[in-house]
Amino acid sequence: MNSSFLQLLVRWAVLALGVTIATKIVPGIECRDGMTLLVVVLLLSFFNAILRPLLVLFTLPFIIFTMGLGVVVINALLFLMVGQLVTGFYVAGFWSAVGGALVVSVTNLILSLLMQRRGPPPPPPRTPPAGRARRDDVIDI
Repeated sequence: MNSSFLQLLVRWAVLALGVTIATKIVPGIECRDGMTLLVVVLLLSFFNAILRPLLVLFTLPFIIFTMGLGVVVINALLFLMVGQLVTGFYVAGFWSAVGGALVVSVTNLILSLLMQRRGPPPPPPRTPPAGRARRDDVIDI
């Protein structure tokens, strides 16, 4: 299986977990069944890949002025839009969408930190053999 495809599946699983937790924690967000959750995850992924960068670009002064809180508003609007488009996924209003977007963001952050791969340890520094002076890579002119 392709590594990038596996990463995409993991991202979708993390997003699905975040949306599921949001439906349990945030009042005003409901998801009817698993198939609806799948459609919500696919649509949110599509919006995050296509619409979100455009919205961030066009609202950059607002995001800078609000010290990054504008990104939460953009995520909430995308969450609310998915709630309007998908039958069986209900988002009561803007504040429910803000809560849902925050839950999904925090879930994504925590799971990303937990799943971070650590690379191989760096090689130990080379030491010159005994009796030889160490040469630095500095050229004096």
